[in-house]
Amino acid sequence: MQNQHLKSDLLFLLSATIWGFAFVAQRMGMDHVGPFTFNGIRFLLGAMVLVPFIGKDLNNQPKRNTGNRQIQSKRLFFYGGLAGLTIFAGASLQQVGLVYTTAGKAGFITGLYVVIVPIMGLLWGQRTNAGTWGGALMAAAGMYLLSVNEDLTVSFGDLLELIGAVLWAGHIHLIGWLSPKTDSLRLAFVQFMVCAAASLITAVAVETASVAAITAAALPIIYGGALSVGVAYTLQVVAQRHAHPAHAAILLSLEAVFAAVGGWLILGETMSGRGMMGCALMFMGMMVSQLYGLVIRKGPKTVLG
Repeated sequence: MQNQHLKSDLLFLLSATIWGFAFVAQRMGMDHVGPFTFNGIRFLLGAMVLVPFIGKDLNNQPKRNTGNRQIQSKRLFFYGGLAGLTIFAGASLQQVGLVYTTAGKAGFITGLYVVIVPIMGLLWGQRTNAGTWGGALMAAAGMYLLSVNEDLTVSFGDLLELIGAVLWAGHIHLIGWLSPKTDSLRLAFVQFMVCAAASLITAVAVETASVAAITAAALPIIYGGALSVGVAYTLQVVAQRHAHPAHAAILLSLEAVFAAVGGWLILGETMSGRGMMGCALMFMGMMVSQLYGLVIRKGPKTVLG
């Protein structure tokens, strides 16, 4: 069991690393193409990565009658469409926001979804705890230090990232409602394809892209699509089979830290002392929000593994 937990921890850490550095790839890609073109190709690649896994899964499933398959397909496309449009909205705001803010700031602000999720759950009658509210206050204070300027204004890019974080939180609730109703891998494929289609249609309407520009952005697009969307998602699914909840919470939240490290190492981004303090508070808020219930419910010995 300990070996299984260790393998899961390593997979979660790898996923968080891939997702964190994806913010860097997303910024680099937009040196050549627009945000909607980038997202369209990125999510199309991510969907293609899932095809072999879906094919293998289908071969292992018992055959259903034609009527049941048609009902399942209609349900899958409806659910996938809802989830895909939600991803499209969140990913578009995140990608456009990166035009106006740094990869590091975008990573930490996007990471606030882990605090927003339980608060949003109150709308559906879900209970929360003191840790959620404490974490939310710490994250809000950190957000203030990171993003609010001396004249009490928030940069356009940071505001877009914050709205995007709310949409990512909404997507988590939506997936939590949809996943038990259909196959998770096929749902992921459909939502990625819907997001890709919506992004590419928008790109045709508002952006100009050439083959040369897309070729120049090929490496960031491949990283952001095949690795960040396809591989990291699959790694997360595999890791969750034997995951320790506390370990998963901590390791996946490191995505924000890796985004800041990647922005510093690759893009030469820097952050003021005030901004670094804000990031630290936000990260602590994420941890308190996710781990408080586990500590109270199971005790520190279980949490420490």
